[in-house]
Amino acid sequence: MGISSEVFGDALPLAERYAEFLADAGVERGLIGPREVDRLWERHLINCAVVEEAIPEGAKVVDIGSGAGLPGIVLAIVRPDLSITLLEPLLRRTTFLNEVVEMLELENVEVRRGRAEEVTRELSVDIATARAVAPLERLAKWALPLLRPGGELLAMKGERAATELEEAQPVLKRFGVRTTELLQVGRGKVEPPTTLVRVVAEREPRQEPGRGRLAGKGDAKRSRKRSS
Repeated sequence: MGISSEVFGDALPLAERYAEFLADAGVERGLIGPREVDRLWERHLINCAVVEEAIPEGAKVVDIGSGAGLPGIVLAIVRPDLSITLLEPLLRRTTFLNEVVEMLELENVEVRRGRAEEVTRELSVDIATARAVAPLERLAKWALPLLRPGGELLAMKGERAATELEEAQPVLKRFGVRTTELLQVGRGKVEPPTTLVRVVAEREPRQEPGRGRLAGKGDAKRSRKRSS
């Protein structure tokens, strides 16, 4: 639990309650596989929590296809400064998410039932997150219309991250994205580090001084690919 304490700090008790609920109701309702219980912390909670390294202070975030709340609930726990919308189309999952939000008293979270393409006129966010929702080619079509100019899609990906980014280039070019890159966050906290595909929407606004938690951190490894 040493790494858990380092990652969650004072919010560790909330993370523990969430983990217990995932291991119980999450498994019972089919949101988490029974085999995942023994590795909830490293594979799920810490793996999601370190995504906060790439999110600026006070950002408005939408978690697309939130499922059991990974990474949305975890980010809300570790970063109370964020305003997070958990977007999920399935009723049984939104019911679960609402129970978690009420249980943990997460005042910075809103649960919405729906698909990304159904709320494009209602949501305009700084950051869109997603984990194990769809290949990047499809995910980009859902996420990019929800981003304000200069907003970012942070997609949690595995070994195929670079391949998915390459395959998604035609779609990304059609949307006129400004930049794309691969990031690794959570070095020294989770093994392997969490891999993110970051896609920045066009017309990136001027950064405010001191904004952005990733800048200046030595544990984030970047390999930048610019879209033309």
